[in-house]
Amino acid sequence: MIDLAKALSENSYPGRGIVLGRSEDGKKAVVGYFIMGRSENSRNRVFVEEPDGIRTEAFDPSKMVDPSLIIYHPVRKVGDTLVVTNGDQTDTVAEYLRAGKTFEDALRTRTFEPDGPNWTPRISGMVEKNGNYRLSILKSANGDESSTRRYFFEYTDPRPGVVHFIHTYAHDGNPIPSFMGEPEEAKITGCINCFTKLLWDNLNADNKVSLYTAFIDLETGEMETRILNKNQ
Repeated sequence: MIDLAKALSENSYPGRGIVLGRSEDGKKAVVGYFIMGRSENSRNRVFVEEPDGIRTEAFDPSKMVDPSLIIYHPVRKVGDTLVVTNGDQTDTVAEYLRAGKTFEDALRTRTFEPDGPNWTPRISGMVEKNGNYRLSILKSANGDESSTRRYFFEYTDPRPGVVHFIHTYAHDGNPIPSFMGEPEEAKITGCINCFTKLLWDNLNADNKVSLYTAFIDLETGEMETRILNKNQ
């Protein structure tokens, strides 16, 4: 297992990240999603709550240059299922679930982002009513945009106090290297406020932009959420 605080604090640019798992008391599903940015355009964002989740929005609309890859709905609730991704594939997954198809079916129609030379991976997660969850990453073949690699990870009967963390980039660079390997496993403790503080306080102060967290009661389905934006 990794030390989540250490992994975040020692990585100046993991990019966008998804954390899914189970609370320490075993009673709640845990969700975290953060965005970071190096350019003024990427940093000019906030998370805004929506009836079915959240969306990104320009903090200063006059400074928005290209919204195509940075304005989207990271989180959508579809029935008793929560979908969280780093792009507009959230809508693809939601559409497929409503049609009775699967998380994997939806993501097999998508590929990495068209932002060469980085070819940013698309990372996605899904939490089911019972707390089981899935993660996925779609990325280029070691920077070769002519070939796509799709990876899917399924977690059933999650252990209390254990989460899995996947992010778009291994670390900062030029071009920025994609995340490699399986989602990283870590332990968490305490309530949603503890979890939120753990993530926010350890993200790079210059590059962090916004954070969303949720604890979902597995018995009632009730959701407790937090949103933190660097731009207020």
